[in-house]
Amino acid sequence: MTAPAGPPVDDRLVSWWGSLERRSPESITTVVLHATEIPTLSEAWDYAERSADGKDDGTGVCGHLYVDRDGSCHRFVPLDRVAAHAAGHNTPSIGIELVNTGRHPDHFHSRSQVPSEDFPPEQTAALMALLTVLTETHPSVARLVRHSDLDRELIPASDDPEVLVRRRIDPGPRFPWDDVRRHWERLTR
Repeated sequence: MTAPAGPPVDDRLVSWWGSLERRSPESITTVVLHATEIPTLSEAWDYAERSADGKDDGTGVCGHLYVDRDGSCHRFVPLDRVAAHAAGHNTPSIGIELVNTGRHPDHFHSRSQVPSEDFPPEQTAALMALLTVLTETHPSVARLVRHSDLDRELIPASDDPEVLVRRRIDPGPRFPWDDVRRHWERLTR
């Protein structure tokens, strides 16, 4: 059997991935799209590594797959493990993080709620190729959502507690959601 065509994926596993709960491929039904809201892939990896510091179970927060601006793809957590990337939705989902500054550096400031960085065509093309492979290798995956579709919580703005801002807006308004959603719909018909 020939492996599905798609972008090569570089393993850049976080040190604590082995502590994550195992799951079967059949239990995965959803792909959740994120933006790192951190400027670089390297900084996203460092954040994921540090997120486990001081936790009793030794695990941290990150997605499974990361797509950099140049279209390169990186695996931080194997797909057969439950990664913490979308509270309440982790067990049945694969988290894909797109490297993008989003609202960085002050995510919750009332005046920094509109990201200014676009998602490069190379990144979007790699994401679509990755989604194609995932639908071929994980036939139970039927749902594609944005992190902002799942987490609609409002929190006080960092500069004014009287103003409420979204806790999660990623991947954000500059993400080509309509194009990616159409691609997904063609894959899952």
